[in-house]
Amino acid sequence: MANMEHALRTVTDRIAAARADGTPLCLRGGGSKDFLGRSHGELLDTRSLRGVISYEPTELVVTVGCGTPLADLEALLAEQGQCLAFEPPHFGWSQSGAAAATVGGMVASGLAGPARASVGSVRDYVLGIKLINGLGQHLTFGGQVMKNVAGYDVSRLMVGARGTLGLLTEVSLKVLPVAPAEATLCFALEQAEALEHLHRWGGEPLPLNASCWVMDDSVPGIPAKPSLYVRLRGAMAAVEAACQRMLAEVPGQRLDNAQTAPDWSLCRNQQLPFFTAPPPADAVLWRISVPQTAPVLRLPGHPLVEWHGGLRWLWAPARAAAELKALAHAAGGSATVFVDPHAVGQAGNAANTGAGRSNSLQTNSPSLDAISQRLKASFDPQGLFNPGLI
Repeated sequence: MANMEHALRTVTDRIAAARADGTPLCLRGGGSKDFLGRSHGELLDTRSLRGVISYEPTELVVTVGCGTPLADLEALLAEQGQCLAFEPPHFGWSQSGAAAATVGGMVASGLAGPARASVGSVRDYVLGIKLINGLGQHLTFGGQVMKNVAGYDVSRLMVGARGTLGLLTEVSLKVLPVAPAEATLCFALEQAEALEHLHRWGGEPLPLNASCWVMDDSVPGIPAKPSLYVRLRGAMAAVEAACQRMLAEVPGQRLDNAQTAPDWSLCRNQQLPFFTAPPPADAVLWRISVPQTAPVLRLPGHPLVEWHGGLRWLWAPARAAAELKALAHAAGGSATVFVDPHAVGQAGNAANTGAGRSNSLQTNSPSLDAISQRLKASFDPQGLFNPGLI
């Protein structure tokens, strides 16, 4: 705790000095999500704000410094048979080989993994935060229980804000027990059939946890085949009954958990062949978010479909922006560039190296943009934090 207090005084003094001379600051933890966009301010490294402040396994609540490595937090929870159910991606690793992602970066990016559609997002698990705003004030929002919000829920507002509203110093998170049973089923289905079954299964009392449809080309020498992978998690009896029922309805196979666990981790961190194979010369990675019930979109190529149909990844040229955004908008969603592997002249596995950069925070809504600007003016009136990301 003494180290945490010293680190807090150091960053508070740095922010006060920046406020005095008007120096913009680039807030950065491990840099694992630099590909989302970097500001042009002076670097303020947040990794000194690390450590477990409190952990009550019986209460399913943990409070940590925002510079704490995400891998360290997950290891601590695993010792108690608990986890972050939304499976936040790590993406990057430091030059030493250590995990680079931090808890603060997890909250600031707001990104969740394959289970997002079933268990909720990062925002759903944030109970409270502490932050230093642009006036140098150390503020506390929320707490360590679910029913602790009166008025605006500012703690969850910070999820996905990418550090533009303040420097996160602490976060309290709800954690969950690891599911007692898990199974992965594989079905050879075209995209339309896969979506149809996912829509139907989603309306039934089945322990669906994650899904992934992809043109599977993982076996060398064999043409890619359309495959739907569905992960079930929950009570043993519920998982076993669901496997029997789903396999009776649709021909498929149950895969070995030892084989599939690494694959789901690769999916979580965008390290599947779909993401890591060298893309076409002019392609960027598009993130297309639509309602789960949206039909197959007429996309230029084969997407990877997650979140029971709600998230579709696609490699396509940046010049296809108008077409892709129109398709997404017609389906009730949006399309944004997630990774541009050519932004700094490097193609390939940009999501894992931080090589590419995507657009700044955009809402495509004038009214939401106005709210964002007012929030920025309230929390950071001088525009010190991460300029350029809004």
